[in-house]
Amino acid sequence: MRFLIKFSYDGSLYHGFQYQEGLDTIEERLEIAIKKINNNIERPIVATGRTDKAVHAKEQYAHVDLDVDITEHKLKRAMNSNLPDDIHVIETRIVPDYFHARYYTKKKEYKYYINLGEYNPIERNYVYQYNYNLDIDEMKKAINYFIGTHDFRAFVTENKDKENCVRTIEEATIESVGNDVYVFTFLGDGFLRYQVRNMVGILLKVGQKKIKYTEVKEILDSKDRTKNGQTAPAVGLYLTKVEFNDEKLKKK
Repeated sequence: MRFLIKFSYDGSLYHGFQYQEGLDTIEERLEIAIKKINNNIERPIVATGRTDKAVHAKEQYAHVDLDVDITEHKLKRAMNSNLPDDIHVIETRIVPDYFHARYYTKKKEYKYYINLGEYNPIERNYVYQYNYNLDIDEMKKAINYFIGTHDFRAFVTENKDKENCVRTIEEATIESVGNDVYVFTFLGDGFLRYQVRNMVGILLKVGQKKIKYTEVKEILDSKDRTKNGQTAPAVGLYLTKVEFNDEKLKKK
């Protein structure tokens, strides 16, 4: 039976989502919990994508096939009983056997938080402590260049020769959330590794007046990663929303 699992996590103490031998990861913790529930039989989980070290998720999904007969409610409760406190299953749902968490993802939303005010040690793992002024108005002009369908090759740190770097971003905004903290929001059909952090990095250059806001378009159009060398730290980044193809999800 295939289940779709909705979960959240604090990525502070993990080496990212994806399994890495000898390192503590979100994926490994989830699969350990699944094994205990599934009569000690290992089953891989397939997530909508991976997040890097120190990145958090308010809403992430993965599917898994189980051999045991268990209800959605009992699976949620059993998983949370076998997971550490910084990973939490929000909901489980039985889905068709053909459903695939990664391939049927339609949209994702990421948010990046930055503090321009006084250093806050309590939030150092959750909000990037930049602690200097930025020209937010110029950054708001620059972020608009990311909206639409583009080849984001200039914002991919790894796999620069990847065949398809074309993605569509529907929304890209910068808003104040009070106390000198701002949030960057990106909603799109998918994101490449480090893409969001690299986009935030170039926006920081604009805010620092190191480049003009119009140069962001030039860098984007260049498809050249060497034109943009700044990557924002991971600590302020969150996966906040995942939307699926409803028809695929609803079919039985």
